[in-house]
Amino acid sequence: MDLHRATVTANEQIMPETHVLDLASPGLAKAARPGQFVHIRCGPGWDPILRRPMSIFKIRPDGISVMVRAVGEGSTIIASSPLDSELDVLGPLGKPFTLDPSARRLAMIGGGYGVAPLVALAVEALGKGCEVVLMVGAATADYVFPADELPTDVEYAIATDDGTLGHKGFVTELLPRYLDWCDAVFACGPTPMLEAVARITRPARYGVAGAMRSEKPVQLSMEQHMGCAMGVCLGCVVMTRKGYQRVCRDGPVFPADTLVWEGSRA
Repeated sequence: MDLHRATVTANEQIMPETHVLDLASPGLAKAARPGQFVHIRCGPGWDPILRRPMSIFKIRPDGISVMVRAVGEGSTIIASSPLDSELDVLGPLGKPFTLDPSARRLAMIGGGYGVAPLVALAVEALGKGCEVVLMVGAATADYVFPADELPTDVEYAIATDDGTLGHKGFVTELLPRYLDWCDAVFACGPTPMLEAVARITRPARYGVAGAMRSEKPVQLSMEQHMGCAMGVCLGCVVMTRKGYQRVCRDGPVFPADTLVWEGSRA
């Protein structure tokens, strides 16, 4: 974890309220891994005082890209960063996704803004010869992640709540059709979606007698509000089978079997 001064070399709006910022910082790019995030200061002053966590969206030799959804004061300031401006970036932070060398077919599932870290993972996986299916859910067609931001080798499946594009319904309803095909599952998105992924994939992780089957690992990246992002403020803890753990330091990526969902702590 280091502090970087990263120059904004591109700022493109790809969806409503959502921008992709290219940040030039070779040192940050060298250290970054898919699944990690950065903590960005919201301008030169102290208002807002807290930085904002952003998933690493793409990794290039000269820097990284982040996908910023302008939903509040801080994220709107960052999304409005002009070209050639400098951002104060702390990172990379958190634990990344882990690609098992034996896994060749990967199913990825992202809810809304949660697609961001999966794109970097898909690029890395394709580079290692894996096949990748990416399922993405959105409220309407206007908020569907644009396919031209993905490598052409990624099979892309879409679900929208209102049926204006792709499958009508939850994106998790697409997952069963790929479950027998894939060797591993990766997901990022709202907590109810991640809980659904854990529930749907559970039969693939456990045998009929309840014994764990390690050949179908499922990794979930949690989206939590963060304060310090360094494990100090404890504002992002989640319940796991090891007790409370910090999403910023112990995650954001957790094996599905380690997480305890509300109402299922027995």
